[in-house]
Amino acid sequence: MIRRLIRNEQGAAVIEMAFALPVLIIMMWALVQFGLVFRAMSGIQHGLGEGARYATLYPQPDASLIKSKIGATVYGIGPGDFTIENPVSGTADGADYLDLTVTYKQDTDLLVLPGPTIEVSRSKRVWVSTS
Repeated sequence: MIRRLIRNEQGAAVIEMAFALPVLIIMMWALVQFGLVFRAMSGIQHGLGEGARYATLYPQPDASLIKSKIGATVYGIGPGDFTIENPVSGTADGADYLDLTVTYKQDTDLLVLPGPTIEVSRSKRVWVSTS
């Protein structure tokens, strides 16, 4: 009877699935977490584009208005936070510009242990008219 029980392979697939399923679920959850970051990066690019268009108006809007325009148009559904820096003005080759920067920071969660903190920063240089 013991020999017959040892040779019996019924239930082997269930045991294999019990080992593989948690790994598969964690990998799928990690993919969802990275998808949230990529969506936030798309939201950053959209916000920077809207802020850049708004900054090129004449007369030039105040820096706080540009910052609030970026904040109103940036989007993401993740658990992270957007940080919008104040526009930095400068001059290069006799032309004026503004540097717009948005940073997204998200703590990831891999269900059974904490994942890495992901921080993404994007910036855009906008050439502005002074007259």
